[in-house]
Amino acid sequence: MRKIRYLAPLIILMSFTFFKRSKTKIFLAGDSTCAIKRTNAYPETGWGMPFVYFWDSTIEVVNLAKNGRSTSSFRKEGLWDQILNSCSKGDYVFIQFGHNDEVPTKKTYTTEVAFKNNLARFVAEARAKGATPVLLTPVARRKFDSAGNVVGTHEVYAQIVRDVAKEHQVVLIDMDVKAQQLYQQFGVETSKLLFLHMAPGEHPNYPDGKMDDTHFNELGARRIAEIVLSDIRRQLPELAARIVKK
Repeated sequence: MRKIRYLAPLIILMSFTFFKRSKTKIFLAGDSTCAIKRTNAYPETGWGMPFVYFWDSTIEVVNLAKNGRSTSSFRKEGLWDQILNSCSKGDYVFIQFGHNDEVPTKKTYTTEVAFKNNLARFVAEARAKGATPVLLTPVARRKFDSAGNVVGTHEVYAQIVRDVAKEHQVVLIDMDVKAQQLYQQFGVETSKLLFLHMAPGEHPNYPDGKMDDTHFNELGARRIAEIVLSDIRRQLPELAARIVKK
């Protein structure tokens, strides 16, 4: 009887451990605008870095975005396989490419047809693992015309992402359009505060200064992450319930 009395609490404890809910994972597949940066690149910040701090303890963000990657190179280097080998039913895979796919002079260049096929394959393979794919257009660069109006730089490849999302009924976060709206709100000069715009001697990592209208600083990365979170609240309510309210 004494053994049974001691074993009962142990069995209950083991049952709770066995049925304890595992964390839901959000995988980020993308390029430098989303990636985790090295300290010697600071203040350059990918939006995936502040993104991790908005979630409760039931969520784990796995950021596999890397500088310079396209849909083709991300697969060739085995980064996509890392996601497939780790994701399972109930997880989410956020897919954002285009910056490096669309430039013909880069080794990572991907034709329009191949880009569309790569995205469709990512979607199908994520779903086959029981995960929910989410497509994101490439985030807008900072570019204004002489009248102070934002000018798009991803028209063709961003539209391909929209087309794939529509054809395959995938949740779409239009980072191109919404980032352009953000820059327009800030204006020509103030929008520089979102990017790597530094004068010579302003930061030890960039002694000669930096004028970069593609990559974000901490403020810019956070504002872009907030765009993603806003769409999650609107389109993915089951995931939105895990966002920490502050």
